[in-house]
Amino acid sequence: MNAVSADPAISDKSDLVAYLASGCKPAEKWRIGTEHEKFAIDPATLTTLRYEGPKGIRTLLDGMTRFGWEPVLEKGNPIALKKPDGSSVSLEPGGQVELSGAPLETIHQTCSEVTGHLKQVKEVAGEMGVSFVGLGYLAKGTLDEIEWMPKGRYKIMREYMPKRGTLGHHMMLATCTVQVNLDFDSEANMVRMFRAALALQPVATALWANSPFRDGGKNGFLSFRSEIWNDTDPDRTGMLPFVFDDNFGFERYVDYMLDVPMYFVYRDGTYIDASGQSFRDFMKGELPALPGEKPTITDWEDHMTTAFPEVRLKRFLEMRGADGGPWNRLCALPAFWVGLLYDAQALADVEAYIADWSVNEISALRDGVPKTALQTPFRSGKLQEMAIDVLNISKSGLQRRKRLDSSGNDETSFLNPLVEIAKSGRSPAEDLLAKFDGEWNGSVEPAFTELAY
Repeated sequence: MNAVSADPAISDKSDLVAYLASGCKPAEKWRIGTEHEKFAIDPATLTTLRYEGPKGIRTLLDGMTRFGWEPVLEKGNPIALKKPDGSSVSLEPGGQVELSGAPLETIHQTCSEVTGHLKQVKEVAGEMGVSFVGLGYLAKGTLDEIEWMPKGRYKIMREYMPKRGTLGHHMMLATCTVQVNLDFDSEANMVRMFRAALALQPVATALWANSPFRDGGKNGFLSFRSEIWNDTDPDRTGMLPFVFDDNFGFERYVDYMLDVPMYFVYRDGTYIDASGQSFRDFMKGELPALPGEKPTITDWEDHMTTAFPEVRLKRFLEMRGADGGPWNRLCALPAFWVGLLYDAQALADVEAYIADWSVNEISALRDGVPKTALQTPFRSGKLQEMAIDVLNISKSGLQRRKRLDSSGNDETSFLNPLVEIAKSGRSPAEDLLAKFDGEWNGSVEPAFTELAY
C-alpha cells in the first residue's frame, strides 16, 4: 500500500463525513473498548512519579515490555506501549498511566483485560517500590510538584490552555477518568445513542464521583474532575446541545469539529504548534503553521482527539463522564453503558425515559452533579431515583444480551457496586469525606493506601 492510499488527502468536507460514516458496522461486529487512567505514586513521598530515574515512568514502561508490549518512542523517549490486538498503554500529561483496551465482545472479557493489566503494572511497580491509586483528582500536592511528560503535543496544550480557561492544567496533570468506547450500525443509530449518552452522562458522573480532595483537603466538590471541565476550554468541552437538534448527524458533528480551534499538526516525528488556528483554513491550504499544505485523514484523526465533550464521536462513541476509581468500578462502566445502548429494547426504554427532558434541564443536571452527585435535584425528585431507574434499564439490557462467562453468569453482576451506591444515595466521594472527617483524622494520606490497586 503506498503512502497516499494509507493516509489519503482530504479534498472537501464530504471526506470528513465519510470518515465518520465508515465507523458504522453491523451489531454482530460491535465491540467494547474500555479505557482507564490511574495515578502512579511514590508511597514514600505521596508524589507522582517523574519521568526519569529508578522510580520513574520510563522505568515502568521499560519493565512492562516483559509482557509483550512494544514501546512507542517520541524523540527517543518511550511515551507509550502497544500490542497487535489494538490495546495500548499511554501517558497522560502528569504521568497518569492509561490502559486503552482492545476491542472486545463481552464485559467478562474487558474486565479480565483490566484485571490482567493491573496485575502486570503492579508486578513492575512492586519491584520499583511505587504504587497506583484510583481517584478522579490527585488528593495531595500542587501542580508545581507534578512533572510534565515529554510529549510534544502536551507542551503545545500546556501553553494554549491558560488562554481559554483557568483549570486546564488541573485537567491535564491531576485528573483520572474511566471511559468506554462503543460502536453503532448507522447514522440514525449513532444519533439515538449519542443523545441517550449525553442525557444520562450526569448519572454516570454522580455514580462514579470520586474526587473530593485537593492539596490535602476538601475541594468543595464530589467530582472535582467533572467541575474542572467547566473551566478548561469552552471551545472544546461541554454537553453539545446541538446533538438534540433535528438535523444532527455526522455532518453536523464535522461542522462542530471544524469550529474547534486546532492545537497542532504532526509531521516527521514533531508536533508543530497550530494552536488557535482553523482546520477550515488547513483544508484550503492556508494554515499559518503549514502554509500551502493540506491535511490528510490522519491530521483529521489527530484533530478529533483535541475536543473533550462529555460524549465524543470518532468512528465510535466515547462516554467520558466518570471519575477514575477502584477495580470494580472500572469494570462497571462498560457494563452500565453496554446495558443501556447495545440492547435495542433498553435504548428504546432510555429514549422513552428522557423523552420530555429539555436541553436546559440536562445542562442543569450536568452543572449540579459535580457538587451534589446523587442528591442533585431534578424536577420533583433527586438524581438518586433516576440512577436507580437507569440501572434497572441497564440490568435488563445486559440480561437480554445473554453473554455468559465460563460459569454461566451473565454480565449483570458488574453493575452490583453501582446498585449499592444508587440505593445508598451516597457517591463514593461522600464515603471518602466521611472517612476524612472520622477515622482519617482530617488527613488524605490514608487514601493513597486504601485506594491503591
